[in-house]
Amino acid sequence: MSDDLEELAQRGIDPQIAPPFTKSREEKWFIFKLDVFLLTFGCISQVIKYLDQTNITTAYVSGMSDDLNLTGNELNYFTTYFNVGYCLFLIPSQVMITRVRPAIWLSCLEFFWGCLTLGIAFCKSAKQIYVLRAFIGLAESSAYPGTVTLLMTWYTPLEMAKRIGFYHSCQALGGMLSGALQTAIHRSLEGNGGLRGWQWTFVINAIMTLIIALCGPFMLPDFPKKPNAWALWFKPKDKEIADLRLKRFTRESPNPISISTAKRAIMNPMLYMFIWIYTGMLIAPSGNGYFQLWLKTLKNPDGTAQWNITALNAIPLGGYAMQIAAVWFFALTSDIVKTRWTLLLSQCIIGLPPTIIMSIWNVPKSAKYFSYFILYITNASGPLLWSWLSDMLPRDAEQRALIIGCCISLYYAINAWSNVLIWPASQAPHYKYGWPVSVALWVSCGLVICSMRIYDIKVVRYVYGG
Repeated sequence: MSDDLEELAQRGIDPQIAPPFTKSREEKWFIFKLDVFLLTFGCISQVIKYLDQTNITTAYVSGMSDDLNLTGNELNYFTTYFNVGYCLFLIPSQVMITRVRPAIWLSCLEFFWGCLTLGIAFCKSAKQIYVLRAFIGLAESSAYPGTVTLLMTWYTPLEMAKRIGFYHSCQALGGMLSGALQTAIHRSLEGNGGLRGWQWTFVINAIMTLIIALCGPFMLPDFPKKPNAWALWFKPKDKEIADLRLKRFTRESPNPISISTAKRAIMNPMLYMFIWIYTGMLIAPSGNGYFQLWLKTLKNPDGTAQWNITALNAIPLGGYAMQIAAVWFFALTSDIVKTRWTLLLSQCIIGLPPTIIMSIWNVPKSAKYFSYFILYITNASGPLLWSWLSDMLPRDAEQRALIIGCCISLYYAINAWSNVLIWPASQAPHYKYGWPVSVALWVSCGLVICSMRIYDIKVVRYVYGG
């Protein structure tokens, strides 16, 4: 065993944490610029992306279902077609981002999905929406994994989880804005220009998407090995600082993904453990995505709806606020105490009680409110998981990018059919299959997390050396 690998193994819980180091004023300024341009672009893009994904459900309960005569499982199929497009193009997109400038690749795809989002506002049937949703999924597949790949390349282990966490929390912010936007539009733009409120939601969403897409080529820095010449904020001195930071933490800028990269990933047990954890910890709490549908079924004693459209869109905002707080808490704690696996395991433990309660179903209404809201806290696994991946594979950036792509692609591939199977709209609001499946997933994910921790200690630190 080499001396440097032995030294890495003795650094503590995270084998890739470097010895204490005081950052220079130039390095702090460089990090600030990364936050202002790279992180800001990623966060705004993520808010808009998740706003788009959430808007389809918000629009459905805000008039779309009545205007387009939607019945049965169309809402599930809107998600299914999106997922099909997403998972088919995600891995090719991760390959392309290591071969084409990320600033151009990510921005062009964002512009494309902005145009498609605008098209949904003028659809007249479910079939038209199916087609657009499939292509929107294809274009949006680049955003999350591509941005995470950039964040993992530019930030160090002590900076990474909190940045990915801040970026990840923008999913919940997008969900919050969806309900708030629909509520505001319903009050102010309903009927203007001959468009219903739900149609205006997609129009405004599209305009926001196109604006940020045009900014991308000038904000994203590409990779340290070959920085973006159009990013005028990135100076030659910044490249020197970036190179030193990579060396200090045994990181490397990605090379183009190749056949050899795929072979390394396929032979790496981490690939399969990461896929199981990532997929399971996303599907397990996914029942809270149907919170609004349950709220819509609640009736007053006189038979009238307990909640109007404004309330249906506003109530889940509390859950999204809890999700944002949870993501920040887990991400910041991870960087401070230098551990990933214990916090991932704690999310599995938190997720068990609410899914058990919902499996029983015949419980007080207050218990169901509790369960739906608590599940928002468990939507915080991404930053911890990707930071752990970076800790375990610091010298193989292209394999990291490919594993991220495989994890997310497999999740969408599974969700494309499991969404209809375990959360069928015909069973709403009582999903007889979904909640027991969630219980099983929380248990299995906890076991795999413990297994990967053992693998990290026994194999990665001493054989691969990260």
